[in-house]
Amino acid sequence: MAQAIRWPTPIILAALVIVVAGMRAASDLLEPFLLAIFISIVCVPAMNWLVVRRVPEGLAVLLVMLGLLLVVVISMAVLGASVNGFMRQLPVYQQALTERAGGLLNQLAAIGVDTDISALRERFDPAMAIGLAGKLMGRFGAVLGNVLLIMIAVAFILLEAARMPSKVLAATQDGGHGLDAFKRFAEGVKQYLAIKSMVSLGTGLLVTIWLWALDVDYPLLWGALAFLFNYIPNIGSFLAAIPACLLAWVLHGGVTASVVAAGYIVINTVIGNFLEPRLMGRSLGLSTLVVLVSLVFWGWVLGPVGMVLSVPLTMILRIALDSHDETRWIAILLGPEVEAPRAVKES
Repeated sequence: MAQAIRWPTPIILAALVIVVAGMRAASDLLEPFLLAIFISIVCVPAMNWLVVRRVPEGLAVLLVMLGLLLVVVISMAVLGASVNGFMRQLPVYQQALTERAGGLLNQLAAIGVDTDISALRERFDPAMAIGLAGKLMGRFGAVLGNVLLIMIAVAFILLEAARMPSKVLAATQDGGHGLDAFKRFAEGVKQYLAIKSMVSLGTGLLVTIWLWALDVDYPLLWGALAFLFNYIPNIGSFLAAIPACLLAWVLHGGVTASVVAAGYIVINTVIGNFLEPRLMGRSLGLSTLVVLVSLVFWGWVLGPVGMVLSVPLTMILRIALDSHDETRWIAILLGPEVEAPRAVKES
């Protein structure tokens, strides 16, 4: 039996650097394919449900693709109008926000608060937050512009999903141990993405309803932003709330902006701290430090889309590591706090 080759650590690190640099250079190509992979994983349970009910595999894929296409068309039609309207009004909002911020600073200076207005404006321009939201939605729009490419990739991935277990079994030839590890990995990824997508959808719907009730412009747009940013734990919901709160301040003043912020806090506290942990369980968690590092890393490699996909990508890595005894210790380090052994506690 041939012995496994043990590569020197410097060569492995150099290879990782080359791979990461290549991913960053090819980010425009990788983004739609990564989205296709995640969409496919979410769609696999629906396809399996049809196959179990004796629907032919090809027809099951076709039905799932038609349903997905319907969702995409409706979403693009509804959100497209909101994005276009927001982008047209963006200069007006930015100007109004700059004037409100300047008025607030003048009021603070009038009551004796030492504020260097010119210096503050150089370091922090509140209008940039709303402008950043517009640029971010434009970036996602550019990625979603490759709808045809994404849909074709999803169709082929779904067709390949049914054949993957037999391929893994034939490739490993270890009595089914490799297949068991693959199944644990696949089930963990499907469970995580399905639960996270459902929770994110609930967050987006509640945010949309809340902003619509408070008469904030483009509630569907901010609900979609809350849905996307909910994939980023801890800070994603905060980032999604900033442009909506600033817009509420521009339109209706500080009281309404405070109510909007309170709504975001309540929604994300209930869903993020109570509902999601109950559905996920501790086996599908990440430490706060890992979340922050993955956010910075994948955002640097893939841009805004990488920020949204950062935690799912890292979660897939953790599930893959947890599927093998040799690498489970790394998965434990990436995960949340674990119960210490009793002997360690007593010492």
